[in-house]
Amino acid sequence: MLLINHSNYSLECGTDEAGRGCLAGPVTAAAVILPKKFENSILNDSKQLSESKRDILKPIIETQALTFGVAHVFQEEIDSINILNASILAMHKSIDLLAKIPEFIIVDGNKFKPYNDIPFETIIKGDGKYLSIAAASVLAKTHRDLYMNTIHEEYPMYNWRQNKGYPTKEHRAAIKKYGITKYHRKSFRLLPEQLKLDIQ
Repeated sequence: MLLINHSNYSLECGTDEAGRGCLAGPVTAAAVILPKKFENSILNDSKQLSESKRDILKPIIETQALTFGVAHVFQEEIDSINILNASILAMHKSIDLLAKIPEFIIVDGNKFKPYNDIPFETIIKGDGKYLSIAAASVLAKTHRDLYMNTIHEEYPMYNWRQNKGYPTKEHRAAIKKYGITKYHRKSFRLLPEQLKLDIQ
């Protein structure tokens, strides 16, 4: 499927997040404003791309975008305000980092909160339809993966370099064996049989 620009706005911002379903680490969002004539034959929803293709696209997007921003919201805040609010907050924070004020915002998914009175539209599966959302999905995913690779060095037994904090069998087995870390989301169901986690 060929991705397209969404509208005729010169400064249209696409935004998306990565890491909502993870048990550990931040939720990360990116906001991207692309030039109107931007084209790329491999850009797609980051979930449809291999890691190597995402790594190729990251510098292309970052150098060719008119402006971009990437922001993390960490596990303590996720536990405090819930993952939906944290995801939207991360998107807002990423838009805060843009060097240009967008005229219009398009958001992957169906939930968003108004940002500085700028008109917006939520688009289900927008990361597979529109270039700027796809670009944001790639930046959110690659920047979050880099962060998870870094904290993997601190706690290698959870293998975050590979699972990125998602609830794989291996990750859950490590939680059962070693307990949780400061990077785990305490408000999440970390183990399938968990009723109450003993958190000191």
